[in-house]
Amino acid sequence: MQRKLVVGNWKMHGSRPANAELLAALLGARPFGADVAVCVPYVYLNETAATLAGSDIRWGAQDVSAHEQGAYTGEVSAAMLAECGCRYVIVGHSERRAYHAESDALVARKAQAALARGVTPVVCVGETLAEREAGETEDVVKRQLSVVIHQLAHCAAEMVVAYEPVWAIGTGRTASPEQAQAVHAVLRAQLQAATGHGAAMKILYGGSVKPDNAATLFAQADIDGGLIGGASLKAADFIAICRAAG
Repeated sequence: MQRKLVVGNWKMHGSRPANAELLAALLGARPFGADVAVCVPYVYLNETAATLAGSDIRWGAQDVSAHEQGAYTGEVSAAMLAECGCRYVIVGHSERRAYHAESDALVARKAQAALARGVTPVVCVGETLAEREAGETEDVVKRQLSVVIHQLAHCAAEMVVAYEPVWAIGTGRTASPEQAQAVHAVLRAQLQAATGHGAAMKILYGGSVKPDNAATLFAQADIDGGLIGGASLKAADFIAICRAAG
């Protein structure tokens, strides 16, 4: 069985003292039985890289430009992330889709830009509460993922996928293990049909994962770890989640 992956998404949180304390706690809690990474705000990438260098904890960013370079004020390219040693970058997070009107096509181009520079995109898909209640969950997540698969073509097997039901992000609500597993199985089948490597690809669950529900979620057949938001900012909680994945 492949090792699970736990990725912390700090979102727009952090300060130098808080970051140093959190990373020191993570380093001190090793070894974990799972692969672990933290995706931090751009301004903290170099400091995070310096702190984690030489360890088995990876780091990454929370977004990337679809463009290689140019007059795109405020954007950060995949080449820049690669220079900072980023292993991962989150693309298509529901907050980016909702607050910045990111389309499926833009998310796919961002994923392609990341892979072209050797940075693994963590591609987020997920439905809103209205879409779930309308019975559209499967159609929504398959549509979101299919655009990325088409854009990446033969490289699609190199991405990580994260299922994050929008209604469970930062709300305290969590999809039941059975609900999460059902969607993960759909995504696994889609990836297998498209790439032939679906069984080996990692599909993470994101949506109010906590120490008290992590083990049950991670025990599901098609859940390969977690994309962790709020709990990744609390050392004790994130460490417990990482250990649950091992």
